[in-house]
Amino acid sequence: ARAPEPPRDELVPFLNESLDDEDEVLLAMAGELGKLVPLVGGGEHARCLLAPLEQLAAVEETLVRDKAVESLSLVVDALPHGGNRCEQLLVPLVARLAGGEWFTSRTSACGLFAVTYRKVNAAPTSALPKDKADEARRTLRKLFAELCADTTPMVRRAAARNLGKLALECGKADLKRDVMPLFERLAADDQDSVRLLAVENCVAIATVLGAGGAGDITEHVWPVIAACAGDKSWRVRYMVADLFCRLCEAVGAELTAKDMVPAFIKLVKDNEAEVRTAAAGKVDGICKLVPAEDAVARILPCIKELVTDQSQHVRAALAGVIMGVAPTFGKERTIEHLQGLYLQLLKDDFPDVRLNIISRIDAVNKVVGIDSLSKSLLPAIVELAEDKNWRVRLAIINYIPLLAEQLGVDFFNDQLSNLCMTWLGDSVFAIREAAAKNLTKLAAVFGKEWTKANIVPKILMLYTHPNYLYRMTTLFCIAGLAEASGVSTDVFANSLMPLIHKLCTDPVPNVRVNVAKALDAVGQAHVDDKAFLDKLVRPNIDILLKDTDQDVKFLAGEALAHIENGKASGGAAGASK
Repeated sequence: ARAPEPPRDELVPFLNESLDDEDEVLLAMAGELGKLVPLVGGGEHARCLLAPLEQLAAVEETLVRDKAVESLSLVVDALPHGGNRCEQLLVPLVARLAGGEWFTSRTSACGLFAVTYRKVNAAPTSALPKDKADEARRTLRKLFAELCADTTPMVRRAAARNLGKLALECGKADLKRDVMPLFERLAADDQDSVRLLAVENCVAIATVLGAGGAGDITEHVWPVIAACAGDKSWRVRYMVADLFCRLCEAVGAELTAKDMVPAFIKLVKDNEAEVRTAAAGKVDGICKLVPAEDAVARILPCIKELVTDQSQHVRAALAGVIMGVAPTFGKERTIEHLQGLYLQLLKDDFPDVRLNIISRIDAVNKVVGIDSLSKSLLPAIVELAEDKNWRVRLAIINYIPLLAEQLGVDFFNDQLSNLCMTWLGDSVFAIREAAAKNLTKLAAVFGKEWTKANIVPKILMLYTHPNYLYRMTTLFCIAGLAEASGVSTDVFANSLMPLIHKLCTDPVPNVRVNVAKALDAVGQAHVDDKAFLDKLVRPNIDILLKDTDQDVKFLAGEALAHIENGKASGGAAGASK
């Protein structure tokens, strides 16, 4: 029998002839070709994939081109480090795309310079002599320079997007001589969509200049950052604000303290709300990058302005990070300068602001301690427990177990216990459901005896409410306690199972559906207790199996099956031991 032909002999030529198909097919093809390297014989034979991918990189559909470039990068990385491959395959391929008549191929070429440059750098001198390697690198830099000056904005945008990647592959000398002028030209482009991409390039170029390059960073990188921070287009300024912390880390502590902080202060006061929103979201990051004294003296006034900003989105962004400033400020400064701002944000009219503060309050607790927190912020938190926005109430509920663990049982019983029970009767289902889960978590925090004395009586009281929603919430609580082993078997047998038995004949089908779910949870929690199951669980399941509602009967059958399977697996486990 003849051995099957490898894919490179049949499949790849077939794909090469199928490049005039629908865009959806071409997109799938562009993505899969990059994964064919092992199937065509590995890196030694991966060159056969370059031709179809080169054609796909020049098509009109952007998604196809991007996927083709991604696959080309994978194939190039897989090629062995042979010099002839760089000279005969890769550099000419990039040159053909870069010299294409249509902008589509030129934009794709921009994404291949970094990976090709890296391949040239990695080629051993035995395969690619130094003079030829230098020539290949010069050719690549010259081609890239031509694309940076292309008359089509889309090509310049693609060049700007990939300039940073190329910079990371260049040596410092080549970067300063050939790449830096391109960087400065693109940063001054007449299209803001090109200029904004220069901001991220600042990070890459500053990284290459690295330690000992502070003078070069000050001379070449900082002027671009300053120009972009004051650019006439808000989109460019927004990009600076969004990447501000990364820029600070790239340029170093000295330049950050001297020049970057004043630029940040200007961004915080920008006329455009979008820019202020991005800057507000970086407040905690910038505070970590400067000494605490500087943060208090220079950043704190900005924070105070942002707290009262007219844009709700700015305040929401600030609320999402302001809690993270506390570890930088320390306990005393947080109490003195920040707690008042926290309270102000907790009372903000916009619900997302209140929500963001509540969801990150544990960061402040770690700094100032629970005593200070309970005196200053807890009253506001309790007030928000009845907030008109249900998402705010939900955030409070999710925070209660952590707060309870920190406060202790006595404080919780005095201040928050009744609040937790109030949520069980909330008009919003998500709140009632979360409140039931909350009780389960509290049972784990305070133990079974506390649960027996404080939660079980209140659950039993809910049953007597005429509204069926309260009876359903009762069942949620019972199921949760069963899953978490929140109470003892005696409590279940004497208090909760009689309640479930009564609800088996509830007139509302939805209640009986949840009875079946609760029995499922209780049964699985007591699967090893045959007497409990036979006396208290099975009889109730049998009642539900005769129910007139099909959903109730189905869930009762599921509960019985889970119990039987649990007993079987438990017995098998015991036998194996």
